Amino acid sequence: MPNLQSFDHIHIYVKNRQQAVKWYQAVLGFSVVESLAFWAVDKGPLVVAHEDLHLALFESELQKRTTVAFGVDAANFLLWQQHLTTHEVTFVVSDHDISWSLYFSDPDGNPFEITTFDYENVVNNTSA
Repeated sequence: MPNLQSFDHIHIYVKNRQQAVKWYQAVLGFSVVESLAFWAVDKGPLVVAHEDLHLALFESELQKRTTVAFGVDAANFLLWQQHLTTHEVTFVVSDHDISWSLYFSDPDGNPFEITTFDYENVVNNTSA
């Protein structure tokens, strides 16, 4: 079987791309990939990136939901809790016995998860 090497991008459906870009920049640190901006005509995607992570924002009234889960270490898990709070993003912390997850949504209701398997370090650094 051929190998899958990485995720290239994930489709995210939003009602208003320009408003969505502002949220993705402020909350998750994504920015528009200018070299691919020409695709964002008609029903094409507006590609945003954060390091090697790419999201393709499609404007659509028909909302399709796919949870995107990002992996982090314990220190960043704790920092994300502070960051989401600073940006007034409502989130839920879940203890999965071997991992921790933060669940939240963008303004269009697209669900996200930030998860860590660095379980003990989260336990030892906070009451998550």
